Amino acid sequence: MKIAATPPPGHTSPLQKAAIQLEAAFLAELLKSAGVGESRDSFGGGIGEDQFASFLRQQHAGSLAQAGGIGLAESIFNALKERPDG
Repeated sequence: MKIAATPPPGHTSPLQKAAIQLEAAFLAELLKSAGVGESRDSFGGGIGEDQFASFLRQQHAGSLAQAGGIGLAESIFNALKERPDG
């Protein structure tokens, strides 16, 4: 019986998923501080735009993190996988 030493391509471990989610949360806060999703004075979308801006930021942040983000998820994953209790 042959057992693969590494997971198949496309497989994401629970630790990797958690690291990506943490990076996405960080990026969402970063985008919020940058003003992404805030309504503008002209061509604004009204009340609904303000209410759903956080959802837009979260989706943007999640997409960024899934695409590789800023490397934070990789750093978190590498730090946690080396821990004896991780």
